[in-house]
Amino acid sequence: MDSGRESLVSSAGGLLLRQTLRCCGLDKAMSAALAPWRAPRSVHDPAKVLTDLAIAVALGGDCAADVAVVRAQPELFGPVASDPTVSRLIATLAGDVDAAIAAIRRARAAARQHIWRRQRPLAGAHGGQVIIDLDATLITAHSDKEQAAPTFKYGYGFHPMLAFVDHGADGSGEALAGLLRPGSAGSNNAADHISVLDAALAQLPDHERAQVLVRTDTGGGVKDFLHHITNLGLQYSVGFYGMPPIVEALNRVPRQAWRAALDGDGAPRDGAQVAELTRYLPDTLRGWPAGMRVIARRERPHPGAQLRLTDDNGWRITCFATNTRGWSIPDLEVRHRQRARAEDRIRNLKDTGLTNLPFHGFDQNQIWLEITLLAADLLVWTQVLAFHGQPARLWEPKRLRLRLLAVAGRIITSGRRRFLRLPRGWPWSDLIETGWTALQPT
Repeated sequence: MDSGRESLVSSAGGLLLRQTLRCCGLDKAMSAALAPWRAPRSVHDPAKVLTDLAIAVALGGDCAADVAVVRAQPELFGPVASDPTVSRLIATLAGDVDAAIAAIRRARAAARQHIWRRQRPLAGAHGGQVIIDLDATLITAHSDKEQAAPTFKYGYGFHPMLAFVDHGADGSGEALAGLLRPGSAGSNNAADHISVLDAALAQLPDHERAQVLVRTDTGGGVKDFLHHITNLGLQYSVGFYGMPPIVEALNRVPRQAWRAALDGDGAPRDGAQVAELTRYLPDTLRGWPAGMRVIARRERPHPGAQLRLTDDNGWRITCFATNTRGWSIPDLEVRHRQRARAEDRIRNLKDTGLTNLPFHGFDQNQIWLEITLLAADLLVWTQVLAFHGQPARLWEPKRLRLRLLAVAGRIITSGRRRFLRLPRGWPWSDLIETGWTALQPT
């Protein structure tokens, strides 16, 4: 084994991430946003430090010390700050955490607008509905951290709420916003839902905010949140609790009102039916937004399935509320079930630095959450720009790292120009070259 070859680099595919960062103007936007936190004689721009951290996380890192992977390859990523400098910057930003987070989010929003202008990631190149999924998840704290608390699943840690934009069946999704909360935070907190939704809407380009559908599970089915969505003129599709008025309405629904439910591919699903309950709801159900519709799905539990208290006459009942008009009941129900894609987005985000929160301080961990969101953005934006219409557009972070980002290479200097040579036998070298070409300035 010989470790003395200076021209060899690992994670050569990370060059795609760096080029995406430049292509969308994130480096300049972040530098301008974080200018107030740059000391007069500082060597490293705070924006460069944060984007280096984001690249390290996108490559598979899960703590601030993993920026060493980027620092070890200055030929690819330029000069990188030392660990003490990174630590001091995180502490400095945490000292004014609200202003720092607002600055980071402004830079991300500016870069996202550039990305969407160059290649809209949703179906339809010139507009169409944008779907925002809100969901909360649990992060375990393996040591004592500020504001870590017992969770409803008898764990200990944090309960952040996250917002994603769904790219549909032909794409993945972008992490728009996140709110770090103690583990004891409730799932149906209307104020938290409103805060995250407003932050998510601010991430969208201005012209994309008019046609937005907000999807959540039953945690979002609270009056104040639905009134907020209605006042914004947006649509919603949220889970609805099986409260006693729902049971009363189910008993009033005639048999002929039930229709066959559909699978994701549009085929009828055996043993599953849907019906609208709105006209059968009792008068005691008050205070909800005007125009709200309640739709129920019933399905026979599979053999061996554990029954629930909300099951009715042997049927498993799930309900959701929506204000969408003009769709068939089965199609509305399929659209709501596609909210499960948010679970994939959360899993991918946990594969991109959110499995653990590395700092003791709560404010420092809020900054870390923003870094993981930035890392997730870099991965998805690289796929959107470099691999549009190709299978790699749908790859999850683990596969993207294994096949494209983790490849080794050799830097060759010729004619005062530098070239990165990839292994001749690497199965995805052509795909990397195609992506690099697509990321060049237009």
